[in-house]
Amino acid sequence: MSDNKKYSMLVSNTLLFAISNFSSKLVSLFIQPYLTYALESPDVMGVIKLMQSVTNLLIPVVSLGVSYAVIRFGLDKTKDKSSVFMNGLATILAGFALMVLFWPLVRVIPNAASYLVLLYMCVLASCLRTLCTQFIRARMCNRLVAIDGVLTTLTLLGFYFLFLSVLNMGATGYLLALFCSDMCSAVFVFLAGGCRHYFNLRKFSASLWKEMLRYCVPMIPASISFWIINASDQFYVQAMCGGYEGRSSEAWVGLLSTGYYLPQIITFVGQFFYEAWQLSAVTVEEDREAFFSKVFRVYASMLFCCAAGIIWLCQPMMHLFRADYYDAWQFVPFLVLASMCTCLNNFLNSVYVVYKKSSGSLYTMLAGALLNLVLNYLFILWMGPVGATSASFLSLLLVFLLRAYSTRGLLYIDFHPKWMIVNLGLILVEIWVLFYVENWVAPVTILTMVVCGLNFREVYSMAQKLLGMVTGRLRRKKS
Repeated sequence: MSDNKKYSMLVSNTLLFAISNFSSKLVSLFIQPYLTYALESPDVMGVIKLMQSVTNLLIPVVSLGVSYAVIRFGLDKTKDKSSVFMNGLATILAGFALMVLFWPLVRVIPNAASYLVLLYMCVLASCLRTLCTQFIRARMCNRLVAIDGVLTTLTLLGFYFLFLSVLNMGATGYLLALFCSDMCSAVFVFLAGGCRHYFNLRKFSASLWKEMLRYCVPMIPASISFWIINASDQFYVQAMCGGYEGRSSEAWVGLLSTGYYLPQIITFVGQFFYEAWQLSAVTVEEDREAFFSKVFRVYASMLFCCAAGIIWLCQPMMHLFRADYYDAWQFVPFLVLASMCTCLNNFLNSVYVVYKKSSGSLYTMLAGALLNLVLNYLFILWMGPVGATSASFLSLLLVFLLRAYSTRGLLYIDFHPKWMIVNLGLILVEIWVLFYVENWVAPVTILTMVVCGLNFREVYSMAQKLLGMVTGRLRRKKS
């Protein structure tokens, strides 16, 4: 495959997945401010975010991380796609049945008892939706992924409005909206994506199932470790911050979850890219080291620019929320850095995917999770609720460093370490100024411009490729 074709395919798929997810991500950016008005208080916000975190914890346990195996083995031309689909479905149903048996144990999770049926429904619907969408991605049905993204957004909006604004169901309505939206998406993709043609009980393959489980089972503790780093801070804050500065622990959890509002922009950018990247990472075999190194430089440049810009805007953007949520801005800066590290970690995880070395993902995430458990406790004691965000950033930074080292034995990537240290140093100075300098606007603006200037060439080259793809398609349509 020629260099131009490799990069064109990556840019094309990135653009397609961006379009497919744009509407849902745009809604996510607007839905958070809406929720602050639709729900009674930060305390209720805290409860629903805790329940959503519990759901996110249970999903990889129930599915045994099989979605990773579905797309990896689905892309393998030597594997029977019906067997891949049926093995994935069997794994999810078996995992869900096992979770039902552990009903009494799940009840002891804080706040879970009141929403247990809904939690189970959300977990099952999410697993089935992920199975179907990953399967059609493995079959390169990327346009259908785009359509599903738009339709899922519309149904989620409708269910939010119905259950929160019309029926005023609070936390119950929020979880019910998630379940209904995921279930509608799963049914749509199963039918429109032709998954029903691959539904054949006789196609279940025990030998392939063992191979898939060997690949995806290490992803379970890796996913749990990722959850620990990204979501356990909410439970730490709930347990340790009751009464801090006159607020309840649930209120602090609500503010912390609101602090994720701006960092999720970086998460969205990373998700658009990674969905396309994992296809290119597996299918492109020629000059793989040079390909990975060049794409990493451009990708990291874009993330540094986004991080500096979001930190610059974090205080003004908090005025979109109800007034009692404004203090959530202080959670944003280090959550931005944590999100940036997550994106870079996912990039390096693709190396493990290519070579089917999922144990590398496990060990690196486990190290980050253990560090996070210690730092969360120490930093919250030292700095209060905001300390949890610094703990998340440092834990994810450790994961990046470990993966950068461990992947060198599989694939050499030029990380340009001096350039990365300079960028990170400038952003850390920007955060310090934001917290400790009263007239912060001018110096933070200058620092943001410096970071963007350092990365302009790479970001500009990416923009040129994207623009070229769009204009090229428009010319072909006219002709």
